[in-house]
Amino acid sequence: MSNIRKKYSIKIPSDITVLYSNKKQLISMIGPSETKSKKIKLKVKLLKNKKIIYVTSKTFKELPNYKKKTIKALKGTTVSLIKQLILETSATIYKKLKFVGVGYRVTQDNNIGDKLLLLKLGFSHSIYFKVPTELKVFCLKNTKVFLYGNSCQAVTQIASKLQACKAPEPYKGKGILYHNETIKLKEGKKT
Repeated sequence: MSNIRKKYSIKIPSDITVLYSNKKQLISMIGPSETKSKKIKLKVKLLKNKKIIYVTSKTFKELPNYKKKTIKALKGTTVSLIKQLILETSATIYKKLKFVGVGYRVTQDNNIGDKLLLLKLGFSHSIYFKVPTELKVFCLKNTKVFLYGNSCQAVTQIASKLQACKAPEPYKGKGILYHNETIKLKEGKKT
């Protein structure tokens, strides 16, 4: 096993159990917060004594020659998917958004349900934004939103959709920003 490259090997934390089915092309992770499974395209070697997963170059089905060049990219994608699976089973993923601008506000509409956000973004009308059921949302202030859930893809996708309602603009810096995001302001036209 001396030919194992560190780039394509993933260390498994001690609190996570990994199950791998070669026949079904399925890798499962059992962690403290959740159990998740993912179908993968490349074969994986599981070294249980060292708690390491190694992604091999072998595919489950035979590939034509012109597709063999994409195996290196597929290896990197598989490694990142397994790392994401480990993260999702061991911790809760969250995103914080802040509303910057005069009159930019967000409130949870408790009359309809806590999965509905009322956004006031300087338009002539208010915007209602529905959050999916697998995610939880919490408004710290009327200018800050906290999104969290167990799916990395769902949390980042909903956060970007929420930011797309009023993207930050480069001249005044107003809009919906991620918590640690800063905008380098452009200089306006000089007359």
